[in-house]
Parts: sequence; C-alpha cells; structure tokens
Amino acid sequence: MKYLKVLYIQVLIGIIAGIAAGYYFPSLSPVAKLISETFINMIRMVIAPIIFFTIVLGIAGAADLKKAGRIGGKAIIYFEIVTTMALIIGLVAANLIRPGAGVEHNSLSAGQVAQYSTQAKEHNWGEFISHIVPSNIFDSFAKGDIIQILFFAILFAIGLKWMGNKGTSLLVNFEKMNQVLFNIMKIVMKLSPIGAFGGMAFTIGKFGFDSLRSLGALLLTFYLTGIVFIFVVLNIIAWYNKFSLWKLLGYVKEEILIILGSSSSETALPSVMKKLEDAGCEKEVVGLVIPTGYSFNLDGTTIYLSMSVIFLAQVFNIDLSLGQQLTIIGILLITSKGAAGVTGSGFIVLASTLTALKVIPLEGLALLIGVDRFMSEGRAIVNFIGNTVATIIIAKSEKALDESVYRKVVENQS
Repeated sequence: MKYLKVLYIQVLIGIIAGIAAGYYFPSLSPVAKLISETFINMIRMVIAPIIFFTIVLGIAGAADLKKAGRIGGKAIIYFEIVTTMALIIGLVAANLIRPGAGVEHNSLSAGQVAQYSTQAKEHNWGEFISHIVPSNIFDSFAKGDIIQILFFAILFAIGLKWMGNKGTSLLVNFEKMNQVLFNIMKIVMKLSPIGAFGGMAFTIGKFGFDSLRSLGALLLTFYLTGIVFIFVVLNIIAWYNKFSLWKLLGYVKEEILIILGSSSSETALPSVMKKLEDAGCEKEVVGLVIPTGYSFNLDGTTIYLSMSVIFLAQVFNIDLSLGQQLTIIGILLITSKGAAGVTGSGFIVLASTLTALKVIPLEGLALLIGVDRFMSEGRAIVNFIGNTVATIIIAKSEKALDESVYRKVVENQS
C-alpha cells in the first residue's frame, strides 16, 4: 500500500472520487465548489510573493543584466511562434472534423453572453500594454496580477543590482523568505487531493454530462487537437532541443493531475517553478519565462479560441473564406493577449474576436457556456505543458540548464 502515499496517486483518487460524488450526489456541488475555491485560494495566496522573490533573486543575483533582457526577448519570440502554430492547428482541425455541423442554435439566448460582450468592448491591445504598468503595486499584489508583478519585480531587481554589494544582505533575506514560501507550498500541496476532489465534484454536480451530448463533437475535437499539439508539435520541438518530452511530463505529473482536478493552471505555478529549479534550470530563467508564459504563451487557450470561431461559423452555416480565416489568426494573436489574466478571459477574447469579424452572431457564445467548464481542464493542461517545455528550451539556449542535474532529476540517469 506504499503507492497510496504517493501524491499523484492520491490526487488521481481524489479526481475519481469527485467524479463519482458529483454524478451521484449533485446537491453537494455548492460544498464541493467551496472546497475547490478554498484550495485554489491557498495556492494563490503565495503565487504573487513567490513570483516577485524568484524574479528578483534571479535577476539581481545574476552576473549580467543583458542576459535577463536576452532571455525575455527569446521567450517572447518563442511564445509568438508557438501560439501561432497552435492557432493554425486549431483552425485546421475544426475545418477537417467540422464539429459544428448539424448543431442546433434556435434556442440561444442573447442575455447569456451580455456580460462577456460588454467586457470585450472594454479590452483592447492598447489597454493591455498600459495595464502592464501598475498604478499601485500593493493593489497588484492584492489582486494577484501576475504581469504587473512581473514588471515591477524586473525593475526592483535592476534597482537592487545597481546597489552592488550594499544589496547583498537584502538578497540573502529574500532568499530566506522565498524558502519559507516554498515550505508553505509543500503544506498546501498535501491538500491537493482534497482540492481535486472538490473541483471535479463541483463540475460534474453542477454541469453534469447532459450538456456534452449535443456538443460532444466539439469537446472531442478540442481534446484530440490538444493531444496532437502536445505529442506531435511540442514533442518535435523537445526532440530538436535534445530532451525527452515524455520524461519531462513524468516529472511534472503531479502538477498535471492537480490542474485536471482544479481546472486552473495557476494551481501548479509555484510548484513547477520550484521543480524546474530543482531540475537544473537557473532561477533567472524560471522566474522570467514561467510568469511571462502565463500571459503570452497560452497554447491551449489559443487552440480553443481558433476552434471555437470555426465551430460557431459551422453552426450558423457561414462559409469563411481563406482570407477571413487568416484574418481570424491575426485578430486572435492580438486579442488573446489583450485579456490575459482576466477572469473569464476565454469568452471575453472570443467575444471581442467575433465583434471584430462582424460575420458570426455573438449570441453563438451561449452554445459554448455549457461545455466550457469541461474544456477548461484541457486548456489549462496544454497551457501548463507549453510553458514547462518553453522554460527548458530557453534555459538550454542560454546554457542556463545544468545538464547533469537535469539528467539525474528528470531522466533518472546517474
């Protein structure tokens, strides 16, 4: 029975138990939601300070500030290339499989999507750029705004670096505080099986499986496309960069299962940062790539967005030309960044994209609301894996990965 003491086995049991509880006792969904949200909040309470300290320690403790700029530049370029590939794959899959063909849309309610269309009008590329700079950093920490914390942490680290030896004592204290936060994370992660149980019980209890019947083709197409993206696209990228995707996934399997149970990639952010550092990635690379990726490298979300647009076009029997589909890619490359970090961002981005296209009725979003919760796990997992792979690639390109440590920790080679 030793295997029952292994965390990922406990999380898997929690997921299975949650599915059963949600199916047979749907009335428990409010309690299950409370359990899930409490667990996610316990994770979120340490995300902001961990990101701040990790970035400051990585940049201020580095020998060369130019290296930090180079890492950030490489990460942004890589993110744009890979997310573009994800968008194209989503479009191709939706056109080939046609999950929207034959889906009824007569009973759609415009009222269901009113809140998303309103929020979509409030977000654009210019506002996203200005949003990066916080007007009040304490408010950013309180809200857990990752990209604003990232921006402030970089400036803080540069300012600390310019102090020279005078800043050494502060760095030492930051290191101790960061260690305390990671110790808190170890405590919280022990509760992850309970959090996974709550998340699954709430999803199944509230939404059930009935909503999957009419839109099962879309759900299946999305998950198949996500699998292809991970095991073909990311696998080829990993192979080209001379590391095993399979072994990396095995190394972070606990985090993947926790994301599956909670439907949020945020729950794995602090844990994966620590694991990647333990695997030999320099703190500077991990601190810059992972938080930036959570706003700019949402591979699963971009697959979902491109596929959803084509799906809705098929539902309404709208034949989109090649030019219109290329326009969709261009619009999504902008709008997918414009609502990063916003609750319900998937629908907000989709609403803003449909508004910009002026071809597909916005009311079609109501079709997706019923199955969105079942797709959120897939989006979060693909996003997480994409950012984990990106960190290893950037670290290797910067010679910021201790290969001997990586082989020993991840690939189990002496």
